[in-house]
Amino acid sequence: MPETDGSGTQHRVSASVSALYRHPVKGFTPEPLDRVSLTAGRHFPGDRLYAVEVGPSGFDPDTPGHVSKMKFVVLARFAAVAKVRTRWDAATGLLSARREGRPDLDVDLDDPADRRRLEAWLSEALGDDVDAPLKVLSAKGHRFMDDPAGHVSILNLASVRDFEARLGRPVDPLRFRANIHVEGWPAWVENDWAGREIAVGGARLAVVKPIVRCGATHVDPATGERDIDLVPALFETYGHRWCGLYLSVMTDGPVAIGDPVEIFA
Repeated sequence: MPETDGSGTQHRVSASVSALYRHPVKGFTPEPLDRVSLTAGRHFPGDRLYAVEVGPSGFDPDTPGHVSKMKFVVLARFAAVAKVRTRWDAATGLLSARREGRPDLDVDLDDPADRRRLEAWLSEALGDDVDAPLKVLSAKGHRFMDDPAGHVSILNLASVRDFEARLGRPVDPLRFRANIHVEGWPAWVENDWAGREIAVGGARLAVVKPIVRCGATHVDPATGERDIDLVPALFETYGHRWCGLYLSVMTDGPVAIGDPVEIFA
């Protein structure tokens, strides 16, 4: 697919999937995947299935609706979330939670008693920052997305590299908590793609809009420390607060690391 750079010159963009991630519990550890199957009208598999409320949030599992992320345990609110390492087993529903200095925990997220155990463990693991009762939430068919339109998110790694070059310091792509990392696009070319379609592996997706970034990106995902005022830096550098795209899935298809990515008019 030809793209036009700032000089008006057209060139063909060759891009591919370089990484895939799900975030089973909103705000917690990204989990790398080798492949997924996307389904039309559905979210990224295994992504944001659960959230931990700092209550009460007003979320009703019987009539689930969008609730602000600031009602939950997320990096934008608690940097120490990055110091908790979680891993979810889709086949069994078991979640493992680890934090240095705390006993390891393994729970069944479908078991109410185990949810209470996780809530108590997290309250202690996160310490004095937690100022209200925690509650693990889920609802059939619901995903705890930052934006209701954000079924799938894509990150252009060239944009991240351009940003870190201008900052003069490394920027871990995991700060942006995207589902699909793409290699091969020019930096920031994706900002003008709202309304266009993208083929990713065997699936086809529609670009909804660029992702407006928040304070969650200020936290180093490796250390759990707030070390870069990334959102103000984005605006000062580029005049916007975008990094990545929200998309919806139009047609079913498999997606794997190394698969081609093509943008259409």
